Amino acid sequence: MRILVVAVLLVMLCSCNDKEAKRSNSFTSVEIETIITEDSLLDVRAIKIANGKVWFAGSNGNFGFESIDEMNKENSNVFGSSDFGERLSYWSRLFKSDTSALAIRSIDKIEDALFVLSIASPAMLYKFEDNEIKLVYQEIHPKAFYDSMDFWNNQEGIAIGDPTDDCMSVIITRDGGETWTKLPCEDLPKTINGEAAFAASDTNIAIVDNHTWVATGGKASRILYSPDKGATWEVYDTPIIQGKETTGMYSLDFYDAQHGFAIGGDYTQPNDTIDNKIRTEDGGKTWSVVANGKGPGYRSCVQYVPNSNAKELVAVGFKGIDYTNNAGDSWKHLSDEGFYTIRFLNDSVAYAAGKGRISKLTFKN
Repeated sequence: MRILVVAVLLVMLCSCNDKEAKRSNSFTSVEIETIITEDSLLDVRAIKIANGKVWFAGSNGNFGFESIDEMNKENSNVFGSSDFGERLSYWSRLFKSDTSALAIRSIDKIEDALFVLSIASPAMLYKFEDNEIKLVYQEIHPKAFYDSMDFWNNQEGIAIGDPTDDCMSVIITRDGGETWTKLPCEDLPKTINGEAAFAASDTNIAIVDNHTWVATGGKASRILYSPDKGATWEVYDTPIIQGKETTGMYSLDFYDAQHGFAIGGDYTQPNDTIDNKIRTEDGGKTWSVVANGKGPGYRSCVQYVPNSNAKELVAVGFKGIDYTNNAGDSWKHLSDEGFYTIRFLNDSVAYAAGKGRISKLTFKN
């Protein structure tokens, strides 16, 4: 009997190990289904999956959502319909037809509130909640340019932008987005000449619990790190390509508090693959270049595949979709279809946005 029990246990252990091995199998293809198409004014660089919806925002004041459950049904609403009623519908249409429409590159959703943040002066951050539209932050400055926004929880959030003085612009809320305060430069690391950030995919900020990482780019491309939700800050150098206004990190993601990945390059030289992919295994303190001279060139967004033990990532850009299952050491090019930004719904389905469309991406083994 004892021998039989041991044999059964061995079979069970082998079976479990086989399942774990299957999870690490490589994606071999991606199925792309476009769910939202508009005219040339639709140019989306910010998306958020929340409350069973894909929320999006882009150029010319365009923003809205598509219900995941409604995506395969006819007459599903895209623009001019939302949880926030007719006033949000009117705001979207107004900015769609306005020649001075806001260029929105950042979006986030907490509980029943939606936030959208425009880029240049006047930078405007709107909160939508309970059928009410509020302008909760505005910054008028010739150098104002906001790149990304994220929340630690339902009360505390952060947005970052290019320097208006000698530090990155960092605004923080501690009251659910009702008020935002810009951190003084004496509380932040000083920028290097030509250091800024890119509003390419709303992924300049990565948050894990209380830890926060911010990717800068341009003539200097570094990591700003806060262990305490923006109360204190440190800065770490990176080996990514830098030195020109168009070089550096364009996107950052962390799988946990130790494992992170950043991608970028130079969008004016999109096929260059030197020093444009970097990885950390110590919480961002040190970084190493991976797949140097091979794999994808310039990409505007990178995201970890959920439940992949920090091994699988997908990168997108206007040159296509690429995938790695060994933490970036080697890559497989899955598609030439171009997108600016991507977010995962689960470990095989994601939503990606770009010029003229938002699509559902189903990754296949």
